[in-house]
Amino acid sequence: MKKSLLAASITFLSTALFAQTRWNVDNVHSSVKFNVTHLVISEVEGTFKKFNGSISTPNTDFTDAAVDFAVDINSISTDNEMRDNHLKSDDFFNAAQYPNMTFKSTSFKKVSGNKYQLKGNLTIRNVTRPVTFDVSYGGSMKDPYGNIKAGFKATTTIDRFNYNLKWNSLTEAGGAVVGKDVTIEMRLEFAQAK
Repeated sequence: MKKSLLAASITFLSTALFAQTRWNVDNVHSSVKFNVTHLVISEVEGTFKKFNGSISTPNTDFTDAAVDFAVDINSISTDNEMRDNHLKSDDFFNAAQYPNMTFKSTSFKKVSGNKYQLKGNLTIRNVTRPVTFDVSYGGSMKDPYGNIKAGFKATTTIDRFNYNLKWNSLTEAGGAVVGKDVTIEMRLEFAQAK
């Protein structure tokens, strides 16, 4: 009897210690944007309209959380249809063959206060490379419908050439028409799964 009680207690404690809370991205209150230099003198901004993601965390402050995210390349929008179609072509994303951009975390650590560092693997065009996002945690709150929400802003910069987004052309002065460094900014609201 004592052994059974001890085993049950250990099982309960183990479950409690390793319980994961799942959060799903709220697309209505989230955005995935990018910007890149154009003609060296200005920037072009774009968005991805379709994406999904989740967080699984053992801790209330989100340390050691596991993050999975996927973006639909065909949902890209720069408010210019010709440019969007070029970005979907083989010159850039080749959306027909590689329709998704994915991210899978390897670590999520608190730096200080509400600042975190999110590391993981970003895959574009079947090329996977490690990236680091700087993350600001906006806090958690219950919405008017009883859903618990958590807000984050995550930013990183990647070299597009590392992901075979290699199209380029030069200006008369010799500068690149499209810059190599692309800044990704995600403003995300997650809802705690019920």
